[in-house]
Amino acid sequence: MKHEANDRAETGRMAEAPPSPPEGGRLADNILLFARALRRAGVRVGPSRSLAALEAVAATGMRRRADMRAALAATLVSRPEDLPVFDRLFALFWRDPQFLEKMMALLLPSVKGGAEKRAPKPAERRAAEALTGAAPPPVAGEQAPGEEITLDATLTFSPTERLRHQDFEQMSAEETREAARLVASLTLPVRPIRSRRCITAPRGRAPDWRRTMQGALRRGGEIERLERRARRTRWPDLVALCDISGSMVAYARMVLHFLHACAHAEHGGWGKVHAFTFGTRLTNITRPLMQRDADAALAAIGTTARDWEGGTRIGPAIARFNRDWSRRVLARGAVVLLVTDGLDRAGDENLGREMERLHLSARKLIWLNPLLRWDGFAPEAQGVRAILPHVDSIRSCHNVESLAALAEALTRPEDSGEHRRLMAALGRREGS
Repeated sequence: MKHEANDRAETGRMAEAPPSPPEGGRLADNILLFARALRRAGVRVGPSRSLAALEAVAATGMRRRADMRAALAATLVSRPEDLPVFDRLFALFWRDPQFLEKMMALLLPSVKGGAEKRAPKPAERRAAEALTGAAPPPVAGEQAPGEEITLDATLTFSPTERLRHQDFEQMSAEETREAARLVASLTLPVRPIRSRRCITAPRGRAPDWRRTMQGALRRGGEIERLERRARRTRWPDLVALCDISGSMVAYARMVLHFLHACAHAEHGGWGKVHAFTFGTRLTNITRPLMQRDADAALAAIGTTARDWEGGTRIGPAIARFNRDWSRRVLARGAVVLLVTDGLDRAGDENLGREMERLHLSARKLIWLNPLLRWDGFAPEAQGVRAILPHVDSIRSCHNVESLAALAEALTRPEDSGEHRRLMAALGRREGS
């Protein structure tokens, strides 16, 4: 196949022309190279999928670019979250000149004086790294990998320390994997709850008259000792409602890694961990989350929840949770984590009422909002204004450090994060 000559001769039929591989005449080799690039970008592509891709392309032919793209996507991609990376690698690998120019702009420093650099999207970073072996240069204000400040040794950062403060959305594929390992190692301390039920305790304060009299009956009515009892303690449950819409995907994955670590903590921890995802609908992912292997659990969650990277309908999702699941999972005084940016596409007027009902059913309601990474964040969106009055604490979840700091909201009952500041801003906005 003489691709370069054919592409120049058929410029007017670019939409219908078959994609030209990077090296002429070796379609099978190029498909295997493309699968290898996907694997370097973090997409799970094994030898069986590569062979299936070869068979699919042979069956569909090379008549149209769209047919080949569909054949490769059907055989090489198994998770919805990998589709953006696949699309960018497909356009770059199979020679889309305009897309190649965009990707080179991410890899090469800008020569336009005073031009502001755009932070590359995660899929673009992963595609660039997969094909070049190097990450794009940092944008203005971002520290380059490996760069150290030599003037003062106290200001240097180790790679792990830098990763703890880096935004999840700006991480490369390798950084995302390392951040997931850091998140999985976090521990979330939790205080036990004193139950109303009592158990026999040698040093209990309250006397247990029933056991005392039972013992006396066995001795002919003589009371030998006074039995005592104390209130039993138990671990509280944790319930998470996680937004998996397009703007929340990078943060939702890390929070799910965090929940998996909480669910499988060996020493102490939570009684039960229940997890739900919502985008355009509510999905119970508690059973997939119980798998011991974190990667297998996340893969099962991706298969169960089919509304990844879609729209956000917070109001209907909370309403369904209150109707179908609240009494089942919140009856034992559970702590609820609401993970969302509050940007409700549905514009549901009942969101405030449903949040109030959720707040009254939970022992404590903590809102994790990645938009708090911005210093100037204010309750301007309608969804944010509806949710804010009905939470006990609001915190960010944009990096590893923010998830580690979540322990303060659980160990200190008076801790409210940014709730007081935002409520004051909301009061000023409504009063003006």
